[in-house]
Amino acid sequence: MFDLLFSENRTYNCTMTRVSPEFGDQEQEVLPVSADVSFASNQFPKYKLGPDNEILDEVKEDIKGPSLKEVVFEETNQLTEQHKRLSVRDLACKFDKNLSAAAKLSDEAKLREVPSLEGHVLLKKLRDALECLKGRLAGRNKEDVEKAISMVEALAVKLTQKEGELIQEKFEVKKLANFLKQASEDAKKLVNQEKSFACAEIESARAVVQRIGEALDEQERTSETSGKQEMEELIEEVQEARRIKLLHQPRKVMDMEHELRELRIQIREKCKISFDIRKELAMSKRAEENKSRFYELSGSETLGSILRIQSCSDEATDLSNCSIQWYRLSSECSRREAILGANKFVYAPEPIDVGRVLQADIISNGQRESVTTKGHIDKAAELGSYVETLTRKSNYEFSVVISQMNGRNYSSQSVHLFQVGKTRMKLSRGWITKARESYSKSMQFCGFRGGGNSAAKSLFWQARKGQSFVLVFESERERNGALILARKYALDCHVLLAGPDDDALL
Repeated sequence: MFDLLFSENRTYNCTMTRVSPEFGDQEQEVLPVSADVSFASNQFPKYKLGPDNEILDEVKEDIKGPSLKEVVFEETNQLTEQHKRLSVRDLACKFDKNLSAAAKLSDEAKLREVPSLEGHVLLKKLRDALECLKGRLAGRNKEDVEKAISMVEALAVKLTQKEGELIQEKFEVKKLANFLKQASEDAKKLVNQEKSFACAEIESARAVVQRIGEALDEQERTSETSGKQEMEELIEEVQEARRIKLLHQPRKVMDMEHELRELRIQIREKCKISFDIRKELAMSKRAEENKSRFYELSGSETLGSILRIQSCSDEATDLSNCSIQWYRLSSECSRREAILGANKFVYAPEPIDVGRVLQADIISNGQRESVTTKGHIDKAAELGSYVETLTRKSNYEFSVVISQMNGRNYSSQSVHLFQVGKTRMKLSRGWITKARESYSKSMQFCGFRGGGNSAAKSLFWQARKGQSFVLVFESERERNGALILARKYALDCHVLLAGPDDDALL
């Protein structure tokens, strides 16, 4: 029983702990010291042992330390340097560490409450047991039991005192934890504020750097332009100086003028000679070709004209007994494309033929002969300005005559109106509408390829499948202008408007 009592006493006779004023997780044991003790100095005394183990004090040396003012000044400087070294982030980290230490101490205080309650219960049970034992014993044993009861009561008082100290310590710990928590929040706010200030300063610095870069680029550009201007001015000055120098030397100037005149005369004579030689070569070449060829092309090689195949030899077969096919050649004459439907001895170039070479194959009696234009097909004069005037109106009407309808000759020679609009084309006579169709992929529109004297004024229009017309205009310019205008409007509607098998050319 007494062993249990003394073990409880040893359990609850724990050492007190306190929190160091430094912001760290440090626990320091507080040793009990009497209140009436005074120390002569802040260090252990120095002494020597004499004979018979007598203690001999050494002679105290009069050590003069620094004055209090100097110590305070030095400590103030050290604190100031330490404050400068600590950043806001370091302070926040220290506050977080101290906050975790305070939480740990609070948890330890909660764990101590359970043993304290158990100690009171055990002491009460022990006292009740001793009281019961006291009534049964007598004499010396009874006195021992009474002493044990008094010791238990003394332990209960000490336990109560310990609980009071623990409650006070718990209150201090909670107070310190709240203080550290508030300090940690303030430090985090300060960190965020400093971070926002730093971001703002970084953005302002970037803006300044960007402005400086732009200023340097502008300065470099201005320096380059100024350098070019200075170089041009220097060249002009040099040329002016040369001219002034030559003016002061009239003999040299006159000699140079005579040399230039002689050179010009020689160049003119050589050009005349070369032109005559070319003319003779062309004549001899044509003569040789005429001897070997039976057919030739006649007509102007410009848009709005008619190209005709003519026989140039008595031995040539009649063109009505020959099969003919016209072709378009690329600019390098490396590839040729057949013009579908152009199988007559007469062909009128259309705007799609401009810039290309035309060629026709004549097959008779199993022999093939080709005739080719001398150069590319040229544009018609003033056709571009005429098309510009047409585009100023949203719809333009042309006077036409229907030559064929659906592949058959049209007997009536009455005048119709052919309207070319931005979204559709329309053919009508008075209130009667022959055809009215919007631009589509099934629509075909090109120059007439069936020959005839009016081929340069005619065009082929397939409004839709099963409905086609051959229209004759009043002039070649109107026919070509209608072709260019309709193709332009169709292209705005994302439609390629051409003749049969002409999509690749567009």
